[in-house]
Amino acid sequence: MTSALKNVYIIDDEPAVRDSLSLMMEQDDFQVVGFDSAEAFLASDPADYSGCAIIDVKMTGMGGMQLHEEMFKRGLHLPIVFLTGHGNIPMSVRAIKAGAVDFLTKPVARDKLLNSVRAAIATGEYKQLKAGHVKQIQALLGGLTQRERDVMALAVLGHPNKQIARNLNISHRTVEIHKSNIMHKTGATNLLELARLANDSGMVSLLEGS
Repeated sequence: MTSALKNVYIIDDEPAVRDSLSLMMEQDDFQVVGFDSAEAFLASDPADYSGCAIIDVKMTGMGGMQLHEEMFKRGLHLPIVFLTGHGNIPMSVRAIKAGAVDFLTKPVARDKLLNSVRAAIATGEYKQLKAGHVKQIQALLGGLTQRERDVMALAVLGHPNKQIARNLNISHRTVEIHKSNIMHKTGATNLLELARLANDSGMVSLLEGS
């Protein structure tokens, strides 16, 4: 059975290009869905799409760069490979900075396109796994009380128990009890593991920015 991550969505307003790209992808066992416009793609309810999208930069109506911006606004994180017959370096830099995996010029060599598609799909798969990992960690941290979260925040920033006790106006013994509860609830066996959980969940960056 073909993995859902082997899906490739081709958005190009030229039928001949869509047909050519579709054949190229299907010969390498990708499942292909084609759209003749950015608007048609957005109307297809792509929220649950996985795999990657090959998007033409210049199309009738909404262009590829505009589509990418709209996907970002809608929280659609499908990896993108841009194709264009009229590209330039500033445009390619802008696309990559915006999160595109690659920016290719038509006509594109088969191997080059396939390598870019595989890289895009690998990127999407990694992001899905990372998002799942973050959700698991956030679920663990969600089981902490507010006081336990306060103690954890100070602990992962390197504050010793005595300082944590002073900052929170609680006893040294209470800090130790909270730490024990935190370790039990999160499954961490030491402070380093706890710090990794905090970092992976985004807690550390929030604390450093506060």
